[in-house]
Amino acid sequence: MTNTDWQSRTELLIGKEGVAKLNQSHIFIAGLGGVGSWAAEHLVRAGIGEITLVDADVITESNLNRQLLALQSTIGMNKVDVMKNRLLDINPELIIHARKAFLTEVNRELLLTESYDYVLDCIDTLTPKINLITYCLEHKLPLISSLGSGAKMNHTSVKIADISKSHNCMLGRMLRKRLHKLGIYKGFKVVFSDELPRKEAVILETGLNKKSNAGTISYLPSIFGSMLAGEVIQDILKKQA
Repeated sequence: MTNTDWQSRTELLIGKEGVAKLNQSHIFIAGLGGVGSWAAEHLVRAGIGEITLVDADVITESNLNRQLLALQSTIGMNKVDVMKNRLLDINPELIIHARKAFLTEVNRELLLTESYDYVLDCIDTLTPKINLITYCLEHKLPLISSLGSGAKMNHTSVKIADISKSHNCMLGRMLRKRLHKLGIYKGFKVVFSDELPRKEAVILETGLNKKSNAGTISYLPSIFGSMLAGEVIQDILKKQA
């Protein structure tokens, strides 16, 4: 397989220089659930040449309704391993780093070891999300974050804006509250839905980082992932050589 064979349609759209820019880029993705797995796939199919994946979870039966990696045959397997194998099956020349880890304030410097061209925050629990965002802002790493797709169904309500402009999102509200305590009010892009959440689709949880659990629909997390990937790709293509 050659680049001409599988990237010819991409090259027709963005040119050889654009394909080269994507191939020379290194993207970091934290979280490979309903949003992150789709974002990773789109980035690799577009021609991103190097990718680092971080996720500590295994695939469960409850993931089947929305997550790219969730199949009857993959239940119980590590998400990073399944994602790695899938992405290499798309592009065997891809440089890929798979880390089975839960991102914390202690290990984030070990995981974020390079000056990435972009960082995607696809984490759905608050504390590790804060750990990643604050690190990226402190080290001036380009960052885009996914807010919550749960308890929502309207695919036309998905938007991209600065975190300060996000609204009608439970995860976004909690995230802004925590960031405000750290003196952070703006400065990075988020994908969010401005649809009002369906209250009847939310149940309370007692987990350490997750206080609620929300109903989900098959297509919405993948739209979030597509929006993330599209924004990253277009930002990279806009950069001066």
